[in-house]
Amino acid sequence: MEIEITCLIIILNSLLSNCLFIPKPLPEDARLNFTGLGFKYGHKVEEHSVVSEDGYILTVFRIPGKKKTPVMLTHGIADSSDTFIIRGKRSLAISLADAGYDVWATNTRGNRYARRHVKMDPDKDPSFWDYSFHENGYYDTAATIDYILQTTGEKKLQGIAHSQGTSSHFVLLSMRPEYNDKLKLFVALAPVAYFNNIVPPVSSLAQIGPDLNQLLLNSKIEELVSEKGIERKLIKLICNQGDISYDLCVLLSGFYVSGFDAKRLEPSFLPVILGHYPAATSRKSLLHYDQVYLNKRFALFDYGPMQNMERYGYMVPPDYNLRQVTAKIALIVGNNDNLSRARDAEYLRTLLPNIVQYHVMKEKEWNHIDFIWGNDMPETLFPYIFPLLEKYS
Repeated sequence: MEIEITCLIIILNSLLSNCLFIPKPLPEDARLNFTGLGFKYGHKVEEHSVVSEDGYILTVFRIPGKKKTPVMLTHGIADSSDTFIIRGKRSLAISLADAGYDVWATNTRGNRYARRHVKMDPDKDPSFWDYSFHENGYYDTAATIDYILQTTGEKKLQGIAHSQGTSSHFVLLSMRPEYNDKLKLFVALAPVAYFNNIVPPVSSLAQIGPDLNQLLLNSKIEELVSEKGIERKLIKLICNQGDISYDLCVLLSGFYVSGFDAKRLEPSFLPVILGHYPAATSRKSLLHYDQVYLNKRFALFDYGPMQNMERYGYMVPPDYNLRQVTAKIALIVGNNDNLSRARDAEYLRTLLPNIVQYHVMKEKEWNHIDFIWGNDMPETLFPYIFPLLEKYS
């Protein structure tokens, strides 16, 4: 298998070096960072550094607003705060800022804005990548909430999260229940806690997850989809070719896996996405989600019977107790979402004690990435978010 990976890298390098696709300059919105995009679309952006309890240094972007209650945005796996602003005037971050909200776009450890630690070097210390959505929630989300409240002087904030960001919130609110009192409202877009109803190709990939994980371990790979990696360079090159490479770009980027809707993800926008995504994640992050699928449980990381006994006092890891999640929660799901299946979200709904809204998007094609990149979010999605923010402000 290691030989096969080496051959693949040689092929990818050949594709790039021989310019089978003619390199084109990326559009401006693909090259600007969060601060630059905020300025371009009419807003001043502040950059803040948050240090987690275990030493990770996270960049948080703030677009100050007149409304009192801060709104915190949390991204999904291998993503960053950029995901909430790359649609410009039609993005969630800019739409909230235009409406006067005090917007805080967060980043979790390992991505392009959170690749720092008080002691460890991500390029030299494999332990830097020893985390999953558990640490993202227990440490990163907790530290960010505390920082925002301390900085603003407010006692509570509102949260909006996508995909893995929802998993992290469920971890935090179940394991550190005092944080429920720090949220006025939590809006979960494409909530992820269970994979009991996923179908191919996602289920097929999940079934071979342990083998893929072993391959990565044998290859000593802990950081996945690095910004400097050859696979990301190839995807960016292909996705900047316009209509001619659209289908290939969507395939290589994995968008077919999450559920795909060509109407809301037009070819001209793909280069913008690939300028910001993927933004890196850890091998352990994927493995933890794979365990959720294989064990049919939303539970802490499974280290094996011996280590589980040492860490948890049980041979199997305990479930996250979602009955402890008492914050007001809105779940918004899509029928064409291959990762956050509507039936799994419905089951999650029965476990959370304080659901204030459960909504399935009316558009049959609505999928996992439409929640962050859909070109018609102001007309289709935001009418369900903004009234909730006002009601629980």
